[in-house]
Amino acid sequence: MTFETAANPAAAIDRLERLYGEARAALRGDLQRFFETGQAPTPEERTRYRYPLLRVTYEPSKLPAATRRGYAKFAAPGVYSTTITQPAEFRAYLLDQLEPLVEEYGATLETGVSDQEIPYPYALDGGDELGRGKVTAAELARHFPTPLLSLVGDEIADGTFDIVEGQPRPLSLFDAVRVDYSLRRLVHYTGTDWRAVQPWVLLTNYHRYVDQFVRLGLAEIEAGTAQALVTPGGVRIERDGIDVSAAERVMSAPWHRFQMPAYHLIRENGQGVTLVNIGVGPSNAKNITDHLAVLRPHCWLMVGHCGGLRQTQIIGDYVLAHAYLRQDGILDELVPPDVPVPALAEVQVALQEAAAEVTGEKGDQLKNRLRTGTVVTQDDRNWELRWTKERRRINLSRAIAVDMESGTIAAQGYRLRVPYGTLLCVSDKPLHGEIKLPGAANAFYERAVSEHLRIGLAALEKLKKAGSTIHSRKLRSFDEPPFR
Repeated sequence: MTFETAANPAAAIDRLERLYGEARAALRGDLQRFFETGQAPTPEERTRYRYPLLRVTYEPSKLPAATRRGYAKFAAPGVYSTTITQPAEFRAYLLDQLEPLVEEYGATLETGVSDQEIPYPYALDGGDELGRGKVTAAELARHFPTPLLSLVGDEIADGTFDIVEGQPRPLSLFDAVRVDYSLRRLVHYTGTDWRAVQPWVLLTNYHRYVDQFVRLGLAEIEAGTAQALVTPGGVRIERDGIDVSAAERVMSAPWHRFQMPAYHLIRENGQGVTLVNIGVGPSNAKNITDHLAVLRPHCWLMVGHCGGLRQTQIIGDYVLAHAYLRQDGILDELVPPDVPVPALAEVQVALQEAAAEVTGEKGDQLKNRLRTGTVVTQDDRNWELRWTKERRRINLSRAIAVDMESGTIAAQGYRLRVPYGTLLCVSDKPLHGEIKLPGAANAFYERAVSEHLRIGLAALEKLKKAGSTIHSRKLRSFDEPPFR
């Protein structure tokens, strides 16, 4: 099939949708035939199982207008391309990227079929479709394209790809196979359909934040400011389902079956909020953000608990991270610890203003409650047992708090070009003998979690108003793909 030049971005996406739909339908049809009759596809039939390809050509006749936008820019003249999956679901994102490239740079858009095969699991919606137990995965792999780890990677995002003369440059950070891989992982880890994930994301390390998120979400649905709440296990609560048992139905859903359960508050215009309980530790933090990143969220914020490291802090105070001492170890090869992870001004301001509004505190009163400084992120929950070693590092860094996720989440945001921020709540003071005790902890949680979560939600509302400026130019490299 030849490539066709599109009249405009909408037309290009229309054809991508058509090509993808035809390829997926062909793969699903031949799979069903194989399940029923054992007839394998011919080599000619397999050529139909390919992702569509989007090609963008920039041949400047004049300098483009100057823009402060942090995306939809060309690093150099030439041809850029990427394979596309689920174009209908990504339509708004694709339009947002392509329209400035056409209007400001005069880019030409072409669509066609790529050489990249669609692995058969990505054409199915659930594992129960795999022959209903009659056909093994090994049999399918003999005749149909399978996921190959050799074809899934982050070389573009990590800047390790090679620019080959005469070959197209990458148009986006992730190609179709990488996106599809993560979409399936999101379902596995969160227990929800990836399509429910909203563009504004809160990450937490305590399930008590989920309890408060559910209460606030149900209140929004009842008030008419939100449409639905989607929870693990396929539970969906809409306005006509709000009753005295709604919260109980949500909380009794099988969230405990999933490693990192997610809750999605659906609002109009696709501007809702997702809360993911990532659990404890940098491994989970990297895992979930690796996969969330392919959805190109507008922002992710960490709202969780930390240990306060200063005598003047009290339990319930807030820590707004402006730097990270990353001792998590998990990203050392991808983002070495000596590479600065900058604070993003728009996010920092939004968090501080939201804290002032929600707490009602201002000036010195707010400064006493909300402290800005460095957060240490550890990979060892019992770092206190190495106190003689850790003491010097904490002193040198002037750190004011310690946790196990924030530095990882920030570094992943920096690496994967997703705006990030951290607002933590002091739940204990390990250096000063104030540890969590069951009674005190329960009282603290009851008082602090609701306020903390409301600050996070208010900060996201402020960031929505910032528009495209939230996608900071600090996150782009000198040879960045045009798409954010």
